[in-house]
Amino acid sequence: MADTKYIFVTGGVSSSLGKGIIAASLAKLLQARGYKTTIQKLDPYINVDPGTLNPYEHGECFVTEDGAETDLDLGHYERFLNVNTSQANNVTTGKIYQSVIEKERRGEFLGKTVQVVPHITNEIKRRIQLLGQNGDYDIVITEIGGTVGDIESLPYIESVRQLKWDLGDHNSLVIHLTLVPYLSAAKELKTKPTQHSVKTLMESGISADILVCRTEHELSDDLRQKLAQFCNVKKEAVIQSIDASTIYDVPNLMLEEGLDTITLKKLDLPNDSQPDLTNWNKFLSRHKNPKAEVTIGLVGKYVELQDSYKSILESFIHAGAENEVKVNIRSIHSEFIDIEGKTKITDLDGILVAPGFGERGIEGKIEAVRFARENNLPFFGICLGMQMAVIEYARNVLNLPDANSTEMEAQTKNPVIDIMESQKNITQMGGTMRLGAWECELKEGTKVFEAYGKSTISERHRHRYEYNNKYKEQLEAAGMLSSGTNPQTGLVEVVEIPTHPWFIGVQYHPEYKSTVKTPHPLFIGFVKAAKEYAKNKKK
Repeated sequence: MADTKYIFVTGGVSSSLGKGIIAASLAKLLQARGYKTTIQKLDPYINVDPGTLNPYEHGECFVTEDGAETDLDLGHYERFLNVNTSQANNVTTGKIYQSVIEKERRGEFLGKTVQVVPHITNEIKRRIQLLGQNGDYDIVITEIGGTVGDIESLPYIESVRQLKWDLGDHNSLVIHLTLVPYLSAAKELKTKPTQHSVKTLMESGISADILVCRTEHELSDDLRQKLAQFCNVKKEAVIQSIDASTIYDVPNLMLEEGLDTITLKKLDLPNDSQPDLTNWNKFLSRHKNPKAEVTIGLVGKYVELQDSYKSILESFIHAGAENEVKVNIRSIHSEFIDIEGKTKITDLDGILVAPGFGERGIEGKIEAVRFARENNLPFFGICLGMQMAVIEYARNVLNLPDANSTEMEAQTKNPVIDIMESQKNITQMGGTMRLGAWECELKEGTKVFEAYGKSTISERHRHRYEYNNKYKEQLEAAGMLSSGTNPQTGLVEVVEIPTHPWFIGVQYHPEYKSTVKTPHPLFIGFVKAAKEYAKNKKK
């Protein structure tokens, strides 16, 4: 018998059905029963990682502690489980082929013809089992991106078929997530798309053990019976996943449906206790019963696609619950701030200037910073947002009108933000930024120190440009304090304005570390400041 059990989550009919949320919810229930659980994502695209993909194309790029640039679903895994993921938790077709080709170049295949089966499938199987090798986890959940029937997914589906055979009975199972659409003209739910999806999976040699059905309406008993019969699963294994008001409801919905119970039964694991979701439900209660409201302006250039800032939006939910406040987010496109922004930013309770790359929308971000600074409006700048705060201060307080970042203007006479020394000779774009967790020393008596309650922190980074220390003395003399620095390099990681009610810019990405269990202290502090601002506004 294998020490580690494996669960595979596949999807059919349509993308974006929520495989990641179902995987995270099941993992949460298993974890709440005492099982050590982790989740990994297999992405069928040929990019090596999403680090070079446009956020419009793929949503945000999530960064792990060890510096992996990964799919945004890993953010959901961490937020639900409060467990760090790593390089091993996100595998792409690009990584698989890169690894196999490197082995072939080294002569490891002894002159054999390299083929999808067995060489690519063997590498996929090896990657799937990496997390389970050291006995760190009882259960490894693997989410396979895309939908069954996609050409890109075929090697992964074949690898799952082989692995199920390798592992033997009760050591693995397949959960298939499908759509049961409601036709309003006929006023009924239709099972045919699910039947076809399951049939496609079976043609690849895999039978679904559990069927999770995304639906807008309740599945009747008859419909469940029909799905069970036509899709070759037990009726108890037909799980309804109805639309929820928040993703954080899904673990409770899956508990009601018995997803964890049927999973443990099929894996032949003890099913003695009920999951302990006490703290989870306390968070949900605070989230759903706020005592006040604030409106935060999220200033960015990818605001049309919510997934571009997924971790930031979820961090506001965590911090909002902690403060018993409903955080309303107003998305503000930085390209249009100077044209129409005044009406959008005058009635806010706080402004967050979001991360990003490139020069588009930069002047709008600087304008938003200026407005927050001059009107004592709570301000939070993340990564590029922090750099914009430095540029704005240099231009309007230090009277350096041409102050800029060399990312936007290579020949600027006042590069208050400049490319990092270690980045100057890098030519390849993928995976070469300053990535992952780095230490930061905070100055006592500052707002950032007050938020964290300690002097040494570790935060995740993703950038090539940095605060230029040549301007540090001037900026500090003019009132912008460098309140956090990297102890090894002296790189300024945090700036703040002590005379402002709450004005903090950070070079790192605090949103990557906010979870349901441990909301990020800076988001908590920012929302608290916005709450105070809103309260004083009413007086």
